[in-house]
Amino acid sequence: MKLYEYEAKNIAKQYGVPVPRGRVAFTPTEARQVASEIGGEVVVKAQVLVGSRGLAGGVKFASSPEEAAEVASRLLSSEMRGVKVSAVLVEEKICISRELYLSLTIDRAARKPVFLVSEMGGVEIEDLARKYPGKIKRIYIDPEVGYTSYMARIALTALNLPWSLIGDLDSLLKSMYRIMVEYDAELVEFNPLVLTCDGKVVAVDAKIIVDDNSLQRHPELQKLHGREYLDFERRARELGFSYVELDGDIGVISNGAGLTMATMDFILYYGGRPANFLDIGGGATRDRVKEAVKLMLQHPRSRVLLVNIFGGITRCDEVALGIVDALGEMEELKPIIVRMLGTNEEEGRRILREHNIDSYVEMDEAVKAAVEASRRG
Repeated sequence: MKLYEYEAKNIAKQYGVPVPRGRVAFTPTEARQVASEIGGEVVVKAQVLVGSRGLAGGVKFASSPEEAAEVASRLLSSEMRGVKVSAVLVEEKICISRELYLSLTIDRAARKPVFLVSEMGGVEIEDLARKYPGKIKRIYIDPEVGYTSYMARIALTALNLPWSLIGDLDSLLKSMYRIMVEYDAELVEFNPLVLTCDGKVVAVDAKIIVDDNSLQRHPELQKLHGREYLDFERRARELGFSYVELDGDIGVISNGAGLTMATMDFILYYGGRPANFLDIGGGATRDRVKEAVKLMLQHPRSRVLLVNIFGGITRCDEVALGIVDALGEMEELKPIIVRMLGTNEEEGRRILREHNIDSYVEMDEAVKAAVEASRRG
């Protein structure tokens, strides 16, 4: 479960993490009031659960309460990558000297929490890892020991911060670890974490992702405002699918976690972005495929649907019939590209061909077609 920025910052503030003054607003009037209370210049930030918000025009500055209300009005009537903006965060404008990156996540292979630290902040960690892998310092935490203060010294050196900030950084890292443990978080990220013009460390952006399997321990999180994609994930799970919401525009349906992950990797390799992870499992029936396709045809952000099936127990003709059934029941349709291989594949392709649905044998060809279709919109 992804938390909105303002929700993540509210939690961070409770744990002593320094964040800018401000609060969430759901109307232009509320935005004006918050800006008036802050005084001076403010930043108005759209609250959406998708990435690249700044590039989409979701972060604006305002020099007065009236301008803050105008900016909020424009943002609250807009969409960011297919998601309606229902709230904005109004905060004081921070004088920034340097932008840094700091996160705490889980290294699944090492089975340990790990701090990711870089003096190059303000960019996506995936881009940073791809372009400047040597700029990321990893600091592992032994789960049996927990956080220890020597980690702050390593992080301070990696961030190239003055030693006068060692106490502040130690407190910050300790708070991040407490948030991860007490909220069952998969990610606690401050990007950017900034060094202000007066030499302080402040988290100007925050992201927290909580393990969905732990939500029964955190009922307060399930009552938070505006859970569009949480509702979508819930619907997928009620249908029995393994589902994870992502921030791209290519809907993915596949069978088997490994093949689904490989499909997502291919999409990224060819320059696209997956909108989701949806694994229908082995031996999927016609009805199960139909429900998966119907669900993804309703996805508000996906522009094209990529179905990638390896037919072992799953029969390709059943998959094809399920796709056709879904299209027959839905009014709003999207381009569908299918790659199928295995049991009854020729019959499956014949069925799709009769309904003018493209099908492929090779995965890379299907993915390329999906990426091209998503770019055409």
